Amino acid sequence: MIETRDLAKRFDNFWAVDGINLRVEAGQVLALLGPNGAGKTTTVRMLTSILRPTRGQAFVAGYDVVEEPAKVRASVGILTEHHGLYNRMPAMEYLDFFGKAYDLDLETRRARSQQLLQEFGLFDSGARRIAEYSKGMRQKLALARALLHNPPILLLDEPTSAMDPESSHLVRNSIRDLRSASRAIVICTHNLAEAEDLADQIAIIRQGKIIASGTPEALKKQYLGPAEYEVRFGATLNGQPINLPASARLCSMGQDWFRFQTNSPVEANPLILKSLLDQGLPVLGLYEIPRSVEQVYINAISAPQE
Repeated sequence: MIETRDLAKRFDNFWAVDGINLRVEAGQVLALLGPNGAGKTTTVRMLTSILRPTRGQAFVAGYDVVEEPAKVRASVGILTEHHGLYNRMPAMEYLDFFGKAYDLDLETRRARSQQLLQEFGLFDSGARRIAEYSKGMRQKLALARALLHNPPILLLDEPTSAMDPESSHLVRNSIRDLRSASRAIVICTHNLAEAEDLADQIAIIRQGKIIASGTPEALKKQYLGPAEYEVRFGATLNGQPINLPASARLCSMGQDWFRFQTNSPVEANPLILKSLLDQGLPVLGLYEIPRSVEQVYINAISAPQE
């Protein structure tokens, strides 16, 4: 659905994007992460045929962003950092205006507008002017506009910015529902917990280059090492030694707990539990230590650039 090959954009002597290779299949969500100025927005603008690449190629919904810009734009729903909402318009009139721009007939425009306003909790405010909306309400209206023509591609820049927790939860659930066999989604966000919650794939961009990409679990293993587990006991160990199989490594130990790492938890963990129980130790539980995409991001961004 989305594919880039050595995609690059230069402004004067500055490479804002320099050789990006991405692939997002139908039914996938890609989180594009990076600091301000890393090249995320420039990448999105090339994917919507707003900016012409200096080098490389990009295909969106099967269309070349340079050769077929009109078809690309018709296939994309985009939520930008600056919404460009028309404050004097009521929300329903605003969506109808954009529905006409997408060549939707009157019946479809009204049905889709009402459905989206209802879905995002704006239906009762549909006759109010947008100038009267809060920041969170404007964000939801902008997202409704992006979805109006039911596009197969969604490019979302900070989709839950300025929203209260309830509205953020609603929008995240909507994005999950939008993940279908026929839709590909790219999210640019600084909310790393949100990225971990929603994304199938993550790409981290720094100074115009992709420095890390893969599934959240693969990136955690790459940047944080093997998974770490903790065993808790119902009593102190009193110096009793812990014997681990060769596939596990002891990391740390307390009076009533210890932690270990292993690349083969399916094999190692049952052996460890059996050994502890055979010794008569009061095992309360074995838990995987949570590791976040935020830790991955910090490690990747702070690593020296080659």
